[in-house]
Amino acid sequence: MSATGAEPLDFSPPRWLRSPHIQSILASAPLRRPAMRRRVAAMLAASRPEIIDCGDGVRLLGQFSSRAPGLGASRDVAILLHGWEGSADSLYILSLAGSLYDRGWDVLRLNLRDHGDTHDLNVDLFHSCRIAEVVGAVARMQQLRPDARLALAGFSLGGNFALRVGARAAAAGLRLRRIVSVCPVLDPRISMNVLENGPALYREYFIYKWKRSLRLKQAAWPHHYRFDDLLASRSLMEMTDVLVRRYADFPDLETYLGGYAITGQALGTLETPSRIITAFDDPIILAGDLKHMGRVPALSISLTRYGGHCGYVETPLGCNWIDRTLVAELEKD
Repeated sequence: MSATGAEPLDFSPPRWLRSPHIQSILASAPLRRPAMRRRVAAMLAASRPEIIDCGDGVRLLGQFSSRAPGLGASRDVAILLHGWEGSADSLYILSLAGSLYDRGWDVLRLNLRDHGDTHDLNVDLFHSCRIAEVVGAVARMQQLRPDARLALAGFSLGGNFALRVGARAAAAGLRLRRIVSVCPVLDPRISMNVLENGPALYREYFIYKWKRSLRLKQAAWPHHYRFDDLLASRSLMEMTDVLVRRYADFPDLETYLGGYAITGQALGTLETPSRIITAFDDPIILAGDLKHMGRVPALSISLTRYGGHCGYVETPLGCNWIDRTLVAELEKD
């Protein structure tokens, strides 16, 4: 056991792929998309869009891939959650979905609110404390597939959401088989500071993606939103502060960021067998923050030396180590 409280896990990419920045970038690099889509062609061919009623008038869009009728419906359903400004079509989501589908799973790739070009579905803006609607989406899937064994897997912010769903599962009547979270956001206050003051590459990437999302939201709801001042900002922290106070009724940035932290005893009600897999060299989520995680019997933590942020890429165009690892974890009884 390390000083972080995590068990070591072996991931040894070729030396030339060990840079955390190469790992983090390759996981979502467009050059990988053609080969990825060929590899997951069967899953994509079976995929159908599903508008999911999450309760309280909230609707989320998922892409559901079910086994062909001739093969029978799977009793195992995996719900996959992408990271911030990702989508159900992010490469890491497609890769895992294809691997699970090939193993006989049905797969729901769920878009969080205002992700995946779903900005017109709900008038209110996305923010990371909107956990109730994701719990609602899982509950709805359980209603639709009452005999299925549901499992959750998420990456980055999606991994944070998956664990928070797990912490609310018993109260919501959810029956979850297992949860796996890859490089989840642990303490958003620290992650925000890292993005704001760390390598410009990541800050500029997220600012670009977020501003694109805000423009789409403004276009979808022109009588509700004018983001001109935000679109002129170059600071993630400033943009977040304005948005959560103006549109989400949080008194300040600190309250908002603390609202979706999973450190301390935030996961104290987690009962579903769960695992965090994260990398010591992650440039966005600091491995040292693992020591702030509360002791939760249902939660195990594994730490790799390499991997970057949600990377775990073994070859530029091939399968990821994380896919095999997650499939094996999710299939444990």
